[in-house]
Amino acid sequence: MQLHTLTIHEAHEQLKKKALSSQELTQSFLKRIEEVEARVKAYITLTPEQALEDAKEADRMIARGEMTALTGIPLAIKDVICTKGIATTCASKILGKFVPFYDATIYRRLKTAGAVTLGKANMDEFAMGSSTENSSFGPTRNPWDLSTIPGGSSGGSAAAVAADECIASLGTDTGGSIRQPASCCGIVGLKPTYGRVSRFGLIAFGSSLDQIGPLTKDVRDAALMMNVIAGYDPKDTTSVNTGVPDYTAFLKDDLAGVTIGVPREYFVAGIEAEVDTAVREAIEALKDLGANAVEISLPHTDYALSVYYLIAPAEASSNLARYDGVKYGFRSSDKGDLLNMYKRSRSEGFGPEVKRRIMLGTYALSAGYYDAYYKKASQVRTLIKKDFEKAFQTCDVIVTPTAPTPAFRIGEKIADPLQMYNSDVFTIPVNLAGIPASSIPCGFSSAGLPIGLQIIGGHFSEGKIMQVAHAYEQQTGWHKKRPLL
Repeated sequence: MQLHTLTIHEAHEQLKKKALSSQELTQSFLKRIEEVEARVKAYITLTPEQALEDAKEADRMIARGEMTALTGIPLAIKDVICTKGIATTCASKILGKFVPFYDATIYRRLKTAGAVTLGKANMDEFAMGSSTENSSFGPTRNPWDLSTIPGGSSGGSAAAVAADECIASLGTDTGGSIRQPASCCGIVGLKPTYGRVSRFGLIAFGSSLDQIGPLTKDVRDAALMMNVIAGYDPKDTTSVNTGVPDYTAFLKDDLAGVTIGVPREYFVAGIEAEVDTAVREAIEALKDLGANAVEISLPHTDYALSVYYLIAPAEASSNLARYDGVKYGFRSSDKGDLLNMYKRSRSEGFGPEVKRRIMLGTYALSAGYYDAYYKKASQVRTLIKKDFEKAFQTCDVIVTPTAPTPAFRIGEKIADPLQMYNSDVFTIPVNLAGIPASSIPCGFSSAGLPIGLQIIGGHFSEGKIMQVAHAYEQQTGWHKKRPLL
């Protein structure tokens, strides 16, 4: 048995029976990282000493009978989530030496549960991108084909799971940054309802859009992760104080009585034929499991991309104003007055994509343009949200492609921002509406690259999404395929 291929629930059973120790499990992952990380480049910071200390404490917890589902489980954490004593860079030069003095609530919950930290995963700088090519530390590569992108911005988190460099990971999703990498890497990614998971300690990109969620090898693992990370946090003013169910209770093998909505606006020109075929075959498989499929309409879908690229950059412009070279982070070595220091520090510290979005956002918020751009985008956002609310009156979940194409080659779209932004065309509406969605594997292209199926639910319906995803997963087995590195 190769320990690094285990899922959370498989490893948990071995740890529970004392057939395996957390230290043995962690050592197997550290060895796996040594073998493949130079090719995949999933991590920015590795913490082997921390991991072994975490594993020793996990073994002590197990011996005391204090075991949780995540005790002793080696995880990767996206490098936008604050970890006390461990560098948190956001893949940016401007935070290249930043070491937080506190833990994000989510990370603290994982530590309390006894999870093991292997390191901080690579990402697009400040979570701005769809390919993990915008990292100041270089691109991550897709384990299925090292010449292709792993998706973004949580590309390192997804690639680490797909390459068996961790059992599971945490990512963040502002416009698709969990689901699109999950699709590209052939794993499960869940973006929870906005407010379901604490954002305290998450370094913000778009404050009304960002959400933390799990990337895992199967749906049961996603449920186990959500059982730990979901819940109210008084430190987060956007956190919703509502009960958290046991998500594993939703995992059933049939879909009798479930209605799935198929939006006509998501099956249009621009989708690669192999993606269209795989998703339509997945819909037929859901029907075979007992689901009823109905055609629905989400009429404002065409506006979502434009709305997002006004609202998200505007929020980024505001959030990233704090990085001025004074309080913390990178400061330019050029001498000059205060204003010049501000300019030089930000010009040298931020990468081109971050600077592009800051400029777009500042323009959209500026006097004389606010009403025409940001205000109008916010109004259309409300219409997109209402489209989903109306659709969920006739269906339990909505199924769509996760991305219009499988993973593309590194460098293929980096010079064309508009083409790159289109990678998130099917995921962005979910963030604008604040609702949950998941991506699960539903097939492969002729080139051997994974294709993802997106399952969207109404507010706080993560359980229903997992029910549909788990039933499909058990019927098809796509999640069991692993890349050969």
